[in-house]
Amino acid sequence: MSDTSPAAKPNFDVRFAEKLRGWGLVGIVAFIIVVAGVLLTPPIAAALGLVWLWLSRTPLREMGMTRPKSWAVTILGGLLLGIALKFVMKAVVLPLFGADPVNHTFHYLAHNNAAALEFAAYAIYGAGFSEEFFFRGYLFERLGKLFGQSTLAIVTIIIVTTGLFGLAHFAQGPFGVVNALFTGATVAIIFALTRNLWFVMSAHAAFDLTALGIIYYDVEPQVAHLIFK
Repeated sequence: MSDTSPAAKPNFDVRFAEKLRGWGLVGIVAFIIVVAGVLLTPPIAAALGLVWLWLSRTPLREMGMTRPKSWAVTILGGLLLGIALKFVMKAVVLPLFGADPVNHTFHYLAHNNAAALEFAAYAIYGAGFSEEFFFRGYLFERLGKLFGQSTLAIVTIIIVTTGLFGLAHFAQGPFGVVNALFTGATVAIIFALTRNLWFVMSAHAAFDLTALGIIYYDVEPQVAHLIFK
């Protein structure tokens, strides 16, 4: 006779959550579903990841989402890092790779109020939150369970997640991939050291908003030539 008592449901929920956190059949299928979401758009992958987080009962600390000691320091520090990183990429790294001073993929944003506003919104929820939740929070947790937490495992996770982050920006062209690889590696290393997802979310949003500002005011050549004339 099957157990239909109220106590049976919590037991099933607990067992299902354990399977979602593991790397058995259920865990692998869940992982494939969440990763497939990023092929559509990062916000979908993030939404699926949040569903997984809830159903698997994964502690927020394992995703780097615990409350920081100081919200002000965390957010401000992330904003400053993101702004500085953007200028380093635009004025130093990309010129060394021979990139055109003007990012033609996004040049339509120059003096375009409506498009700039839409981009700004996406920079916060699509890039800052969604991409960081998926590429750093979710993937670091999942791959950490698979590879372990040794130094070699963490380095492997940084390389894998950075590579995937670069591929996700393939549509932006070769220099878009270079940009993503360098910035992705930077925030991945910082996240590996701090396990503070709020910090890298703030940095990512600030990076994209700074890029928007440079493009919107049409000062890309000036910034690109700050170091190399």
